[in-house]
Amino acid sequence: MKHLFTSAAAMTLVPMGALASPDACNATKDIAIDGVTITQASYAPAGEGSPLDHCIVQARMAERTGTDGREYAIRFELRLPDEWSGALAHQFNGGNDGEVVPALGQITGLVPGDGALARGMAVVSSDAGHDGKANPDAGLAGGNVFGLEFEARRDYGYAAVPQVQAVAEALTTAHYGTDITHRYGMGTSNGGRHAMVAASRMGDTFDGLLAGYPGFNLPRAAIQHAWDVQNFLSVGDTLPTAFSREEMQFVGSQVRAACDALDGAEDTLVLDPLGCQDAFDPMNMVCSDGQNSECLPRDKVEALIAIHDGPTNSAGEALYSDWPWDPGIASGGWRFWKLESPIPPWEQQPLIAVMGAGSLAQVFSTPPTEVGGTPAELQEFLVDYDFDAQGPRVTATSDAFPESAVEIMTPPDMDDPMLTEFVESGGKMVIFHGTADPVFSFLDTVNWYDRLSQNLGDATRDHVVLYPVPGMQHGQGGPAADSFDLLTVLTEWVETGEAPAPVKAKVRDDNEEADETVRGQMRPLCLYPQIAMAEGESISCQ
Repeated sequence: MKHLFTSAAAMTLVPMGALASPDACNATKDIAIDGVTITQASYAPAGEGSPLDHCIVQARMAERTGTDGREYAIRFELRLPDEWSGALAHQFNGGNDGEVVPALGQITGLVPGDGALARGMAVVSSDAGHDGKANPDAGLAGGNVFGLEFEARRDYGYAAVPQVQAVAEALTTAHYGTDITHRYGMGTSNGGRHAMVAASRMGDTFDGLLAGYPGFNLPRAAIQHAWDVQNFLSVGDTLPTAFSREEMQFVGSQVRAACDALDGAEDTLVLDPLGCQDAFDPMNMVCSDGQNSECLPRDKVEALIAIHDGPTNSAGEALYSDWPWDPGIASGGWRFWKLESPIPPWEQQPLIAVMGAGSLAQVFSTPPTEVGGTPAELQEFLVDYDFDAQGPRVTATSDAFPESAVEIMTPPDMDDPMLTEFVESGGKMVIFHGTADPVFSFLDTVNWYDRLSQNLGDATRDHVVLYPVPGMQHGQGGPAADSFDLLTVLTEWVETGEAPAPVKAKVRDDNEEADETVRGQMRPLCLYPQIAMAEGESISCQ
């Protein structure tokens, strides 16, 4: 596999073994790389917040003045453990990026404190080329303003990752005085998108990629925000009051009642999420004449059906994806994203109506639309969103934006995935996705994997596997076995050739969204398209 850096001949080598660890960390500041400014190198002994003795290097690169007159740079953090495994992990971060998140290499599903750094890997994390706090005057839309500047938008989409990877490889090689043995990339949500984009654009760079609930179709998924808001407000005066917590609990209970037994065990966990789509009829939730409890008004059921069908234009053409019915719809995470938040400055607005609105307007559309930064202004943008006129803007270009948002944010071969270079280089990618994800449709990920399987045939599982996580929302939460270790699955696949297999997943003891009867129990995570089926006392993937 060809990599971005194979030697450190172009810089000053500092073999760590020749120095005491704190001194080696301090000496890292003297490594010279063109265009990179190391601002700090501090030693972090093992202790609270530090899983092992390591060096934290903070730096910036690619400094420039944007076309908007603002100053930009890619800021990053590289953590270098004293007892190094030889591997480098690129931690892809979530949301709008814009912040250098501590480079611990943690991933959803792992127990707290575990991660790439704790396992002896060097780990790098970046802000993807913009400072999310640089525009405080823009209010709640401030974290999206970077999308008005093309280079910043492109860095966020794909261009920052190879730049950071090259420098991280150079610094790591120089610090240890030896080559890197394995290169990994990992992330969830937008970070999962980064991983899938890297598989397409940087196919010979990473030995292994771990992509959790990936927003690989990010601009189109953002159109769903407007679709959701308009449908919710058709049945409620405000988003939080459109559906009460009790109403959503009722919906979740009805999905569970229809689908619980499909996996052979009525245990409150729905482990056959795709089979559930045929077994559950949402119209059965509609109140009959004179019924006023244990049901929903027809207009509310129809609103939920429209939301699950996904956004369309006036011609009925799909603008994103459909969504699976799942008992995780009753989770707090689903509500936080779609209906209501507890955050006072957001005025109870959900995440899609605040951060999501600003991103759709300013990052995922061409031309971008500058929006106000109050909750009311951001919601108004989604309420007024015209799916015929504005939907095509995710694929539009202009003189100022020569690449569309879809071109910038998504894997180039998304619609007909081949991953040619990644496959030829022997790359391995593990994808996992909660079936109750309210932000990125699990069905969109399944459809992508099906297209890849059609192209690669039997070779697909030699390079890419998908683990559905039944009941899990956007990250841990929901009636789900949502504690699992897929990082080990990836590293053993890459380093020993052990092929992925069903993984033990635990229903967390503190998961209050799972029934008490299953908390602490184990369930298998199966490789798609298998599902977990119960036969007597045993549960296996079939």
